Amino acid sequence: MKTTIEEKNGALVATFEGRLDTAASVQTAKDMEPLNDCTGQEIILDCTHLEYISSSGLRLFLGVLKNAKPKGIKVFVKGLNDDLKSVFAITGFINLFEFKE
Repeated sequence: MKTTIEEKNGALVATFEGRLDTAASVQTAKDMEPLNDCTGQEIILDCTHLEYISSSGLRLFLGVLKNAKPKGIKVFVKGLNDDLKSVFAITGFINLFEFKE
C-alpha cells in the first residue's frame, strides 16, 4: 500500500495505491496525518489506483471527513472502481462524501 499526498491547484490530494486493508491501515493512518493540518478549501482522496478498501480504510476516510467539515473544508473522493463504489454504497459512505470523476 502506498499513500502520496501533494498539493495541486490549492487542494491537498491524497493518492492511494494498492490494498487498504487492516494490515495497511496503521501505516496509512500515519501517512494521512498531513490531511488533518489542511487549511485549504479541498481535500481529494484519489482512489484511482486503490484495489480494495476494508472497514479500517473506510474509518480513515471518515476521520478525514470529520476533521475537515468543522473547518469548512470539502472532502471529495475520486476514481472509485466498480468494486469500491459497491463498498461505498453498501456501507452508506456514498451519502457521506462528495465525488469527483
